[in-house]
Amino acid sequence: MKTAFLTDPRFTEHETGPGHPERAARLTHTLDHLRAQQWFSQLIPVESQLCDERWLRSVHDRTLIERARQACSQGRAYLDSPDVAVSQASFEIALLAAGGVLALTDAVIHGKVDNGFALIRPPGHHAERDVALGFCLFNNIAITARYLQQEYGLEKIVILDWDVHHGNGTQHSFESDPSIFYISLHQYPHYPGTGAYSETGIGDGAGTTLNCPMPAGSDDSHYEQAFREKILPAVNDYGPDAILISAGFDAHQADPLGSINLSTAFYGWMTERMLETADQHANGRLISVLEGGYALDALAASVSSHLQSLAGISLPDKRSSRNAQ
Repeated sequence: MKTAFLTDPRFTEHETGPGHPERAARLTHTLDHLRAQQWFSQLIPVESQLCDERWLRSVHDRTLIERARQACSQGRAYLDSPDVAVSQASFEIALLAAGGVLALTDAVIHGKVDNGFALIRPPGHHAERDVALGFCLFNNIAITARYLQQEYGLEKIVILDWDVHHGNGTQHSFESDPSIFYISLHQYPHYPGTGAYSETGIGDGAGTTLNCPMPAGSDDSHYEQAFREKILPAVNDYGPDAILISAGFDAHQADPLGSINLSTAFYGWMTERMLETADQHANGRLISVLEGGYALDALAASVSSHLQSLAGISLPDKRSSRNAQ
């Protein structure tokens, strides 16, 4: 398989200040790890680009976009809430992150690659239509979903979010829209407080939101059960034209911001299951975007596991080590 990989050194210019968990080292440490792997050169690089603001407006109110622009240009410390730390470069870097995912999407849709992963920051899945939240300025995955529909005419899209935190912004963007099926596994109760099993969509979108809230302490076996009993049957019944993954790696057992106990190798297992469904329904079209993940070593190793599965690179002990750290 041909797998695209997108990142950009400019992502480090989004400065969040001392002690903030969403820091530039998340990307630099992960990149150092990836570049040391023999298989890394097999990935096909894609260059990032600034997002045209019309795509931001497909998901977000103009008021949020302008508020973000002004907060950064005026050198404010945060946008909308103290957990969304920003610097003067943050608005442009957020555009670069969103636009980078669209560039990756172009490569997949045009058949240059089979699938791809975007190692970007800032993350996006907490960003609501009109407010920035949870380290997120703009909702990269939601923008990508609308881009697939409006630019390429895809009709049905699945978004799988396995970040340890529920993607409130993504769910709220699409909960009344049956053309986008949002699925989330997340620790519950936990930040941001949304994502109960009873939240299944509203109006015309009833039934196209699937939340799988996981209690603290859940591990690989509990997530595998959710996949086999709920997620995979739902995706197969829906039959998407493309699959997007909000790939947070903070459900790892080492992560400081969650209490879920996934192993590194289980991220490869989840990736393989979604590749199978993409092959079955979506001509293999799968686009994955970094969200959370705050333990540097665990993040780097988990991204590596994810990428190896995307690219079809198997290690001899991969399956037998699924429960290893």
